[in-house]
Amino acid sequence: VQLQASGGGSVQAGGSLRLACAASGSIFSISVMGWYRQAPGKSREMVASISEGGNTDYANSVKGRFTISRDNAKNTVYLQMNSLESEDTGVYYCNAKYNLIHQTWGQGTLVTVSS
Repeated sequence: VQLQASGGGSVQAGGSLRLACAASGSIFSISVMGWYRQAPGKSREMVASISEGGNTDYANSVKGRFTISRDNAKNTVYLQMNSLESEDTGVYYCNAKYNLIHQTWGQGTLVTVSS
């Protein structure tokens, strides 16, 4: 499984961005896809995830502001980020869990929110 992330950028606080993560390879084996982020000087944290059945999970800090969705026809997962805050700044990584015990990461995409 390979992941290609896109959509990062710079935005002012209160603005919106949408990230996309396209999966290729053995996509039939993917069970969960998600987004993680790493802020400067901090450890990587889960932001949002979506299962193959469509169940979603969010970090408390983004609930009500971020929405994760998937387009199965395009093998792509999206993260719509609204009402962005400076604390949302970081490198965002796409993640896929597959074959029960494996996971893979996409390249990071930088999100910068200025106040």
